[in-house]
Amino acid sequence: LRRPNMGKGGARGGGGGGYPWWEHIKTKGGKKGKGSQQDYGPPEKRAKRTGPETELEQWLKKLEGRPYPSYKDVVGEWQCPSMTIFVDRVQSDPYAPPSSLRVRVPMKEAGFPTEYLTGPTRNSALCDFIIRAFADIIAGGSGTDWTQVVSGGGWSGSKGGNVQVDVPGQFVLSRSSVAATKNFVEVRLLLALPARGRTIEGHRAAEIIGCGLIPAVEGALFFSALDQDALWKHIQAVEDQDACRQQLAAAGIVGFVANGAVLPRKSGVDDRPMTLDDDPNLVVFSSPKSLEVEMKLPHCGSIKGMGIKMGITLIIGGGFHGKSTLLQALQVGVYNKVPGDGREFVVFDPQGVKVRAEDGRYIAGTDISPFINNLPFEKDTKHFSTKDASGSTSQAANIVEALEMGVTSLLVDEDTCATNFMIRDARMQALVSPDSEPITAFIQKVKPLFEERGVSTVMVIGGTGDFFEVATTVIQMQRYQPFDVTEKARQIVQQMPSQTEIATKDRSFGTTLPRVPLRHGLAAGGKVSAKSLRCISYGDTEVELTNVEQLVEISQAKALADCLQKLGDGGQVDGKTTLKQLVESLYSQLECDKAGLNGLDSLSRYGHPNGFYALPRKFEIAAAWSRLRTARMVGQGEVSGKHEPMVRDEPDDDWEDEEA
Repeated sequence: LRRPNMGKGGARGGGGGGYPWWEHIKTKGGKKGKGSQQDYGPPEKRAKRTGPETELEQWLKKLEGRPYPSYKDVVGEWQCPSMTIFVDRVQSDPYAPPSSLRVRVPMKEAGFPTEYLTGPTRNSALCDFIIRAFADIIAGGSGTDWTQVVSGGGWSGSKGGNVQVDVPGQFVLSRSSVAATKNFVEVRLLLALPARGRTIEGHRAAEIIGCGLIPAVEGALFFSALDQDALWKHIQAVEDQDACRQQLAAAGIVGFVANGAVLPRKSGVDDRPMTLDDDPNLVVFSSPKSLEVEMKLPHCGSIKGMGIKMGITLIIGGGFHGKSTLLQALQVGVYNKVPGDGREFVVFDPQGVKVRAEDGRYIAGTDISPFINNLPFEKDTKHFSTKDASGSTSQAANIVEALEMGVTSLLVDEDTCATNFMIRDARMQALVSPDSEPITAFIQKVKPLFEERGVSTVMVIGGTGDFFEVATTVIQMQRYQPFDVTEKARQIVQQMPSQTEIATKDRSFGTTLPRVPLRHGLAAGGKVSAKSLRCISYGDTEVELTNVEQLVEISQAKALADCLQKLGDGGQVDGKTTLKQLVESLYSQLECDKAGLNGLDSLSRYGHPNGFYALPRKFEIAAAWSRLRTARMVGQGEVSGKHEPMVRDEPDDDWEDEEA
């Protein structure tokens, strides 16, 4: 049997997830459905129907042997005992994208308590639990794996028949896969309607509906069928994480890492927590006493852990001692996680953004003048555009674009930064005079960035101590444990004054112009798809998201693709409204939970919901738009329709991207 892998991006792979969801699905006898096979789910059983044959099944059987287009006869609503099946779209042939279905259960039948539906946090947690349970049943929890594709036998052989749902990873996100309102609960899925050659396999289609889909709905969309204690604990865990995140600002901190947190992951492609079986040297997190704070949560009570103060925090230490591991945990601290992830109470400023250098990225009209000025041939940096950014210009653009969207905390890892953007030492300054250097290093701007803009910075630094002079807090990671070495760092600054004047030189951050997008180039000139987490195919071009590091699931990339299409089609882009205003207006629609309805449904390109969206943040929406190579933007106040010509920005930085 295959079970959903709770790994990165929800991809399937070897082994189970970070949480055994199938244990919380009750059998007919009322007991939990725990199997005897460790890490593989319940033992295999023969597929059985749970009730009388439905009208939809009977109709499908009548289609046996008919031409494939006859499947279109089943489009519409089909009443079944305690539920309604909606066949929204039928594929044109066996090789086309699979058909779209929904199954809706009236809430009076589903029986979920009203208090589980109220508020976006509880509603998202409920829907998250339901889709995990449903996905686990459909992938083998019922005894048959209905996600398996039937293939082989050549053109005339049997094909299709697999069910697809949006399988979550380690994160509890707002999704479109399940909608729960006061009136109903509904699951959305895809079904590759089965065929032999191009003739209908009606009996097999009926079996999928009657023995696969309906029992899965009965096992996951009815309150009585689930482990009610586990569901309530799931909701409580998510609410506690939200509550912890909301307390950060009042506590004067931008991040919190709970004592006992498990930060390391199984591997670079498996986002589940590392265990002692994986590595007997696993170290759980423990805060230094000097940085320890207490957070009071509504359900689990008080917890203690390390608070990361507002200001400039340096995370230092030797290689392989856990600096980047801590930063990576913080960068996904903007999201809630499933119970058992190990990072549930590693939370970060929800307006925090990870920035880095990004050689070759597209930049459209960004004001990078706080960092870069006086380019050769008087190239404009107030409205900077390029098709091939260098490390320094891309990192400058990434910071300014985050500021444009209202960032309040930055996360920076020197391993992924442009060296000449971060700092210039005294010897280089002596040889290359400031008049000849267009880059104002980040070390000069990080303090005014906090003092003038209120933007804190958390940096992993291992190669230079010049940042000690501007640091608020210095944390040393040693054997995966943090130590507060702030006072020691200050003593070193007194004993060993830096020869780099840039570290202490007082200057302002500078002003930046907000951008105004133009309609030109925004509409897709062809098909749009997101087949991976890191790249959107958008007509004749691609939107590269590899370095937008806070995207965590492919469903977010799919939502981003249709966000761009919605912006291109909707007429909101008028050459006057700023990028921030447009993105925030769109985001308010996506967040909408009026009457419990899913705001993500507004993105669907069809006349029915798409069950494969997860909510990205406004920062990622803006990042995707800024990387669309056909997009054009101008500074606010410029003449509408005018934009700067593209210039080639030669890469000039030698930086490495290595795992610490």
